[in-house]
Amino acid sequence: MQDTLITVDKVSKSFTGAAGDELRVLDEITLELRAGEIVALLGRSGSGKSTLLRTIAGLIPPTGGAVRYRGQQLNGANPGTAMVFQSFALMPWLTVQDNVELGLAAQGVPVAQRRERALAAIDLIGLDGFESAYPKELSGGMRQRVGFARALVLEPDVLLMDEPFSALDVLTAENLRTELMSLWSGQKFPTKAVCIVTHNIEEAVLLADRVVVLGANPGHIRAEVTVDLERPRDRKSPTFAALVDRLYDLLTGREPDRHEPEATPTTRALPAVSVGGLAGLVEIVHAQGGRVDLPDIAADLNFEIDDLLPLVDAATMLGFVEVEGGDLTLTSVGKDFTTADIQRSKQLFAEQARDRAPLVRTVCRALASSADGSLRASFFLDLLRRGFSTVDAQQQLDTAIDWGRYGELFDYDTDTDQITADPAAGLL
Repeated sequence: MQDTLITVDKVSKSFTGAAGDELRVLDEITLELRAGEIVALLGRSGSGKSTLLRTIAGLIPPTGGAVRYRGQQLNGANPGTAMVFQSFALMPWLTVQDNVELGLAAQGVPVAQRRERALAAIDLIGLDGFESAYPKELSGGMRQRVGFARALVLEPDVLLMDEPFSALDVLTAENLRTELMSLWSGQKFPTKAVCIVTHNIEEAVLLADRVVVLGANPGHIRAEVTVDLERPRDRKSPTFAALVDRLYDLLTGREPDRHEPEATPTTRALPAVSVGGLAGLVEIVHAQGGRVDLPDIAADLNFEIDDLLPLVDAATMLGFVEVEGGDLTLTSVGKDFTTADIQRSKQLFAEQARDRAPLVRTVCRALASSADGSLRASFFLDLLRRGFSTVDAQQQLDTAIDWGRYGELFDYDTDTDQITADPAAGLL
């Protein structure tokens, strides 16, 4: 059996917002990191991936539950881990060698031994010859190599990586991934396990033995997918493609999230996108014949897939597109929405939003139940704060008002803070 190095046992984490409200970021996460494996934490922005990684590192204490390293509960920094950051986090006034020696100096390693180990790590990561260079003299890829060397020189049981390739150009990132996997497969890699945070689905399948998919609001484990493929991995193989599609289904919500109860305004948030933005996505799908590949759209528009997922969420929530794997397919309602004249398009949007968007539906029902078809926005904000931080609650209401105004379901008066049903919407 593989040795269990780190145990995450029902870990929850909450932060206090500016208004004194509680923001729950992680909810009862249970996870093991074992020797001999690479684990990817995959999720969208806001799913708590980086918070979880820092909790594993002992940099952030959990609010509930415990993190244990080799059976011992953490009460500070995890002695068995080292971290590689997205932003490189190098000291600009120190040379490459001095940066790599930093952790060893903090551990009190003697100068001669420190130098020997640092030079070996620099050589391992392919930076020999740059020992005396300063970070400003290095490219982004070379700076990240320094970050790897600084972590690996500590010979940690578990190497933690927080989106280490996302700040690099595509070719440099691919080169570093390949070299990392070559080191991992060899005999000189000075660590027993790797845990990497990513929002890149193909990166997760390329690197990991297990992919832990996180949901949001708050962060929780949606699924754990085993990647049983030999290395080096072939992106063009049917098994690779099937795994990528499965993870797309999980991230875009096609596979149900058993953590979530029946949709309400606080359990199914409105994606923070404008009507124009989601309409633009639907128009693109229509222009491409009604079916498109999401990675292809992202590449054409020069966006990360993670940037497009809120638009996909909104279009899916309203029934304009369907998602399967990495493919978006236009529905009949979506086709009518994007090809109709402006008034019919707005009418279709209103019908779909009232039926399928939980917060818009709740606002419409509340206005219909009021004496005069009007309620203060603060009424809805108070309800939303039960499930969201103050900032997120306001964003949810702003999105609902934007959608409701476009669909001519209701209007909002900033001066009076009143949301009022549109007489033509038939709510009263």
